[in-house]
Amino acid sequence: MIKKIARLASRPLPRRPRIGVTTSRGGGRYMWWFYWLALRLVGARPTRLIAPASQHPLEKFDGFIIGGGDDISPDLYRGDTMVDARLDPERDQMELKVLEYAGPRDIPVLGVCRGSQMINVHRGGTLYQNVQAQFDNVPDMWTPLPVKTVTFKEGSRLRRLHQKAQLRVNSLHHQAVDQVGDSLEIVAWDQFGVPQALENKDATFMIGVQWHPEFLLHLKPHRRLFRAFIRAVRAKLAAETEKMDHAPAFQ
Repeated sequence: MIKKIARLASRPLPRRPRIGVTTSRGGGRYMWWFYWLALRLVGARPTRLIAPASQHPLEKFDGFIIGGGDDISPDLYRGDTMVDARLDPERDQMELKVLEYAGPRDIPVLGVCRGSQMINVHRGGTLYQNVQAQFDNVPDMWTPLPVKTVTFKEGSRLRRLHQKAQLRVNSLHHQAVDQVGDSLEIVAWDQFGVPQALENKDATFMIGVQWHPEFLLHLKPHRRLFRAFIRAVRAKLAAETEKMDHAPAFQ
């Protein structure tokens, strides 16, 4: 599969891939500019998607990033609402719609922090509301700097694309994946045992990471994730173009 993606992704395309990026309203614009930079560096055309509804139809996008931001409404996974939780039900519904569109079409999806959690919730999984209440000795970390270490599962896609077993990452979350959704697998944990990444084994590319690689673009390993995502997008576009080229003409 990896060799096939690389072969198809190397073919020239008539345009740059178009990527829809979901973000929060208000403060989400700061995070958006980091996504914009990360995607522009790998040759993609990013578009910001904001709830309640985007003026851009989903059909125009070749891939999606489900971004970080507000907590996911606990009604979606039967959790208990935290007193200080920031919720945006309209964004929840927009992202569920994106995932419902992308999944059956095998459109590449990258989930970042909240986005990783949303991938899990969409596929029937649940979340820990507060990792410090569930895991022993987890310190109160909230920083865009790489302050903790994640270890990748042997044979995981993330381990292959990062070309290492461990990676230093940042920490900007208090929730995490609990029960894993259909077709998903946890493939990374931090040193405290908290799940930090998941992959959909049935998808060409559906990966969620609990950290924010867009804030660490100055470090080469974190740029690899965005390059791998866009390679998968390009490979799907090339495969679709090849299929159209070989389709029988109507008489």
